[in-house]
Amino acid sequence: MSLNYIKNFYEGCLRPPTVIGQFHTLFFGSVRMFFLGVLGFAVYGNEALHFSCDPDRREINLYCYNQFRPITPQVFWALQLVTVLVPGAVFHLYAACKNIDQEEILERPIYTVFYIISVLLRIILEVIAFWLQSHLFGFQVHPLYKCDASALEKAFNVTKCMVPEHFEKTIFLSAMYTFTVITILLCVAEIFEILCRRLGYLSNQ
Repeated sequence: MSLNYIKNFYEGCLRPPTVIGQFHTLFFGSVRMFFLGVLGFAVYGNEALHFSCDPDRREINLYCYNQFRPITPQVFWALQLVTVLVPGAVFHLYAACKNIDQEEILERPIYTVFYIISVLLRIILEVIAFWLQSHLFGFQVHPLYKCDASALEKAFNVTKCMVPEHFEKTIFLSAMYTFTVITILLCVAEIFEILCRRLGYLSNQ
């Protein structure tokens, strides 16, 4: 792949053919990633160290924390961001290899269809991520977590564990749900913009 292809791919990712797509890139690339990278680490960075159970023993704390968090929120949200980027990245890679200009995407029907499919895939992936997040983390972080530690030691049946900074985590969780909803709405709005501009092209011909 030549440097020209890489340049076209980079420009296509940064400057999609729609106004809403460009705003989505700005929102996705700056606000959402900054929020996750900086504030996410501040809120969840030392969660495992401060997660304590009764009795406060290291093996019980680790066992119950793994039960409480099958996957850490930072890893889940990072995977979500990368996965949602894939459809658009594949399309812009295809456009770069074919030397397709951004303006040409909305002028040629076949390219428009491919671009709409990439946006629809983005919506589907965001909806799946929203559903997974609700099942993994719920919508509220409670201060107490009841852990079933009987498999670790028969003397313990249900152990109560303290979740550190639960209120901050609830706020952060709500913010991540909000980001997902905003992204879905932007994708839907982008499809409407594409259809309106296509109708404009057809009416001018």
